[in-house]
Amino acid sequence: MTKIYTRSGDSGTTALIGGERVDKYDSRVEAYGTVDELGAHVALLTDLASEAGHTDTVVFLDEVAVRLMTIEAQLAVGLGFKGTLTKIGADDVERLEREIDRLTATLPPMRCFTIPGGAMLVSQCHVCRTVCRRAERESLKVRADHSVDEALLCYLNRLSDYFYTLGRSAAQRLGVKEKEWNV
Repeated sequence: MTKIYTRSGDSGTTALIGGERVDKYDSRVEAYGTVDELGAHVALLTDLASEAGHTDTVVFLDEVAVRLMTIEAQLAVGLGFKGTLTKIGADDVERLEREIDRLTATLPPMRCFTIPGGAMLVSQCHVCRTVCRRAERESLKVRADHSVDEALLCYLNRLSDYFYTLGRSAAQRLGVKEKEWNV
């Protein structure tokens, strides 16, 4: 078995896919690191949904976890990479939109913003939403200097909408009253 540590990053650099070495605070590393963080939060959300018996949510979140790994890989490509990677496509964004629409169909209309809370599952939806928004912002920073597929950015934008809607849906399914916030 290979060792988990290489010592090659001890000087503050890391390798991107393709071998290019960059500072660990490079915009690409910040972006894929934030997506990695989101993936860990999605894992916790999946566990909470499973405990609540929301198997439809678990199945969908498993798909999201795979897409997040795809996004991480896309953001981690550096100079020297000559292969091909799976990419996020318009169909992935449309799949998110269909799921948002499915969840929204069972919810009362929004009259105002909601404040996260009421149950661990609901709160974790909002943790995922906020980390997803940061991942989107970090990915937009990458786009300033490097190529980033538009579908990837659209996916992250829509994914945060999904987490918001999922939080509302989870509250409803758990019988938790949403806390409303009016401007």
